[in-house]
Amino acid sequence: MELINEKDVHPKYQKVLFVDSSTGHKFVCGSTLQPKQTEKFEGVEYPVYHLSTSSASHPFFTGSKALVDSEGRVDKFKKRYTAAQNKGSNSSSDEQEQKDQKKSLLRRKRNNFLI
Repeated sequence: MELINEKDVHPKYQKVLFVDSSTGHKFVCGSTLQPKQTEKFEGVEYPVYHLSTSSASHPFFTGSKALVDSEGRVDKFKKRYTAAQNKGSNSSSDEQEQKDQKKSLLRRKRNNFLI
């Protein structure tokens, strides 16, 4: 039985520059990603891929208790949450009680995450 060696089955493996968007940390690693943008790093031009979180910004690796969010997702959530609260302020006391329970549950979950 003869093995057939197919061409162009696997994506091209190349060195890619990864940039952490929350800290600006840059590192080069081999990858099959095919980004269109390029950027010079240490005198060599690489295809560049932007990460929202890497080991340079993740709380597990940094030892901090807060997550750095440069893309504004946390602020966007807080804005929508307060808008929803203000919109529903005319609701009955039962609905308000349910909202308060949800809010305290979210607080407990958030505090457990940050420990």
